[in-house]
Amino acid sequence: MASVIRVLIADDHRLFRQGLRHVFEGCKEIEVVGEAENGRQAVNLARRLKPDVVLMDINMPILDGVQATHLIGEASPTSRVIILTMYRQDQYVFEAIKAGARGYLLKDIDENQLIEAIFAVQRGEALIDPSLAARLLDEFRRLSSQISAQSELEELNEGEMKVLRLVAQGADNKTVAERLNLSERTVANRLSEIYRKLHVNSRTQAALVALRKGWAKLEEEIDREE
Repeated sequence: MASVIRVLIADDHRLFRQGLRHVFEGCKEIEVVGEAENGRQAVNLARRLKPDVVLMDINMPILDGVQATHLIGEASPTSRVIILTMYRQDQYVFEAIKAGARGYLLKDIDENQLIEAIFAVQRGEALIDPSLAARLLDEFRRLSSQISAQSELEELNEGEMKVLRLVAQGADNKTVAERLNLSERTVANRLSEIYRKLHVNSRTQAALVALRKGWAKLEEEIDREE
């Protein structure tokens, strides 16, 4: 039997925290181990409780969600942070990911989607709300022009290139698996090999390389061409 995912909820609205607790009461695979009402408390609880996943609001007292995410990365490196917020502004998305967040989701997400997001992040995937993914990758592509040239890269095979192109368009592992008729384990294995060959450590960095090299296009660009 799979181990229970231990979750810390960080949000300054008591009613929202209670609502999340209620959602997870019906899921035996998730256990809420703590609640924080401000960013500083979230960091302290993460350091002490070592949760698997932290659901983090952006706008909180004392320390905001971005600052708290960065400090949790230092205090509890194994904890994966999902930003759960009402803010759609690009600046929050960019800063949260740079701070180490593994997901950025909006609070209007369906409760079943939230539970699946927790499972996905626990598996090592990174998730961005679909309405924000294209803009995020577009901005990273713009910034990538300022990145120094990569050291010599190993050649990707056809299967790896197909996975990389979909990742660069914002697809998660489940979507990649469905589109390519592969298992999620195969997708994860191919991603690991892609990271090794491209000398990167995350899907965001891999997407940056693909976009800068012209190996992949954003989905919105493909739509325009069609």
